[in-house]
Amino acid sequence: MKCFALLAAASAVSAHTIFVSLDAGGKSFPVSHAVRTPTYDGPITNVASNDLACNGGPNPTTPSKEVITVTAGTTVKAVWRHTLTAGSSNVMDPSHKGPTLAYLKKVDNALTDSGVGGGWFKIQEDGYKNGQWGTSTVITNGGLHYIDIPACIPNGQYLLRAEMIALHGAGSSAGAQLYMECAQINVVGGSGTASPKTYSIPGIYKANDPGILVNIYSLTTSSKYIVPGPPVFTCSASGGAAASSNDNTNVATPTTLLTVAVPAATPEAPAPATEEEAPSCVAAAWQQCGGSNFSGCTSCASGLTCKEINAYYHQCS
Repeated sequence: MKCFALLAAASAVSAHTIFVSLDAGGKSFPVSHAVRTPTYDGPITNVASNDLACNGGPNPTTPSKEVITVTAGTTVKAVWRHTLTAGSSNVMDPSHKGPTLAYLKKVDNALTDSGVGGGWFKIQEDGYKNGQWGTSTVITNGGLHYIDIPACIPNGQYLLRAEMIALHGAGSSAGAQLYMECAQINVVGGSGTASPKTYSIPGIYKANDPGILVNIYSLTTSSKYIVPGPPVFTCSASGGAAASSNDNTNVATPTTLLTVAVPAATPEAPAPATEEEAPSCVAAAWQQCGGSNFSGCTSCASGLTCKEINAYYHQCS
């Protein structure tokens, strides 16, 4: 029983993720300070939902009464953790691969604006480069997601939306898992010379976008991946719009990524547990439980079922 408990705990150590705090101006702020954090680390899978703006719905967020002052032209760090109390070694399951993104929305009152609707512009993205995903970079960095605040934007209050998208199950519709929270910031020192083109959330993604509906297991190190959403805004671009700063443009058509044949695999069914002999290891909710070449736990925790997402990834839900 002791071995079982340890293995079960280990399987639940790293799965989903939360943007828990913000580092700015050389200061690391406490968890939930000026960030609308949930207590549950679950994803949003419906890209048409209002919850896509700042999370909520299945992951209710707690309002924050703080606003962090950020100087335009500096770099802030969104801090990601598996839970509100996790450390830098427990960010997200490494199998949850995908891009990182960040958006800003200028608002009258960062404390009360829901984030839903227009006004958003993208300021950062890190997709897939030479076999490395943006989420993997954040995990390697101990949960730090680096975001440059444009020097040319107007001063005032903004919502800063940091996002990580996990694509391990994105080969089927609604299989992509989107994680996001909003920080409340007050930008100072901006030149105000730019008027970024803005977009609506929901509205920035469609369920069949090639960066949302994609089989990542068909990619090679030289494959190109299309990061979803609008182009990244940069101050140097004329008219307030810019091509992506990430090397993910001029890619092949979406079908190149979506129609590559994947060899079928029939996972070996785990031996049923008996009353005398419980499974030695179980996977928690949303953890991987099977798939081609998978060697981890193939039994799910009580009340959960191991469901095939694709040939390479089965998940407890």
